[in-house]
Amino acid sequence: MFNSIENFVEEWEREAKMTAGLLDTLTDESLARRIVEDRRTLGDLAWHLIASIQFMNALGLSFEGAGEGDGTNRAAFALAQGYRSISDRFIDAIQMQWSDANLSDRVEIAGEAWSNGDSLRFALMHQAHHRGQMTVLMRQAGLRPPGLYGPAYETWVEQGMAPRA
Repeated sequence: MFNSIENFVEEWEREAKMTAGLLDTLTDESLARRIVEDRRTLGDLAWHLIASIQFMNALGLSFEGAGEGDGTNRAAFALAQGYRSISDRFIDAIQMQWSDANLSDRVEIAGEAWSNGDSLRFALMHQAHHRGQMTVLMRQAGLRPPGLYGPAYETWVEQGMAPRA
């Protein structure tokens, strides 16, 4: 759980930079990549990351969402820009509408009472979870994912080190 808005914003901005960098790597062609037929495509996952931020409105925040639709027929560049835009609106809303005291407020989510601080932590973990899924699909689509929490395989090779396979 977060105890201060400042701490959350610092962590969100660090994580959002990684998410935006990952989205910047996508190509229009890669968006249709899926691991199996009945699962989300890479584009679906990208849109899910964007659209899921607007559900933070359920915590009492007020900011403009990602828009209508499901993200299909959107260009890779538009997805990356859309993510940056909603992420900025989300952070602005927290900083303008909440104080540190709001982090301990409890909101019922799926039949359970969650503190806002716990919900913010979940939002961060949710993004990390889907970034991981996206890196697998990106490799299958022939893209090089950026290093997120450490160097990518190719970075190790370029630095003359033996990567662990």
